[in-house]
Amino acid sequence: MTETTKTHVILLSCGSFNPITKGHIQMFERARDYLHKTGRFIVIGGIVSPVHDSYGKQGLVSSRHRLTMCQLAVQSSDWIRVDPWECYQDTWQTTCSVLEHHRDLMKRVTGCILSNVNTPSMTPVIGQPQNESPQPIYQNSNISNKPTAAKILGKVGESLSRICCVRPPMERFTFVDENANLGTVMRYEEIELRILLLCGSDLLESFCIPGLWNESDMEVIVGDFGIVVVPRDGTDTDRIMNHSSILRKYKNNILVVKDDVNHPMSVVSSTKSRLALQHGDGHVVDYLSQPVIDYILKSQLYINASG
Repeated sequence: MTETTKTHVILLSCGSFNPITKGHIQMFERARDYLHKTGRFIVIGGIVSPVHDSYGKQGLVSSRHRLTMCQLAVQSSDWIRVDPWECYQDTWQTTCSVLEHHRDLMKRVTGCILSNVNTPSMTPVIGQPQNESPQPIYQNSNISNKPTAAKILGKVGESLSRICCVRPPMERFTFVDENANLGTVMRYEEIELRILLLCGSDLLESFCIPGLWNESDMEVIVGDFGIVVVPRDGTDTDRIMNHSSILRKYKNNILVVKDDVNHPMSVVSSTKSRLALQHGDGHVVDYLSQPVIDYILKSQLYINASG
C-alpha cells in the first residue's frame, strides 16, 4: 500500500488523567507503532481529552490542574496534543459525544468525511470542493501540482495542529475557530482519515457491564469509529469481546495492540501514582514524568488520602 492509500489515523484518548501517567503516553506510542507495523495505517495525530469536572469521580482534581499536567506530559511530543473542549463544556460529555465533536470539527474545517475503520467512504475524504475550478496549491513551477504523499501528510498534519490537536499555552487554553474554512487549501487526492478511540482493556471490559454504557453509544463508538486497545497485563481480549454482542458484531473494528515490548501496564494507573505521592514513595517516578511531579508538588495536589 502507498501512503495515500493507507488509512490515516488520529488516536483519541478520553479519561480522567488524574494525573496523566507515563503509561498513558506509552499507550499512544505503542498504538502508533503497532498500527504502522500492520502496513494499513499512518498515525498523524494523537489527542488527549481530559474529562469534565462534573464527571463526579472521587478525588478528581480541577480540570485546570489536569489540563496543565497533561500539557506538561506531552510537551516533548511532536504528535500528541491536549484538547480542552471536553473540560470547557457546561457539563460532562459522553465518550461518544467527544468522538462526534472531533469528527464534526474535522468535517467543518477540512472537508473530511470520516467513516467506519473497515468501511472506506465512497466520497473523497479530502478533495476539491464541488463546482470550483482547481487551483494549484504549490506555486513552484518545478513542482508537480499533483500532491505527493509527503505533501498530503504535511498539510493534514499542519491542519490537525491548528484544528483539533491544539497545543495551547500553559496559562490559557484557547480554541481554534470552529467556523474557519480551510477547505480552499485542502485539495488532494482521496485519502482515508479516521478518528479511533484509544483505550486500555479495562475500558473494553466495561462495555460488558450491563447498564453501564448506552447501547446506542456503543454502536457508534465501536461501529462508526472503531477502537484501538492496548491490553493490560495478561488480559484475554478475545474473551472480553465474546461477552458482548456489540463487541462481537464489530470485532473487526477493534484493533488490539500486539507487540513484543515488555511495558508493564500497571504504570498507566493514576490510582497507584496518587498512592505513591501520598506515601512519599520514590517509585512515583516510575509512574509520572518529572514535570508532572514538580507541578503536583508545587500545587499541593493529591496530598490527602481522598485525593
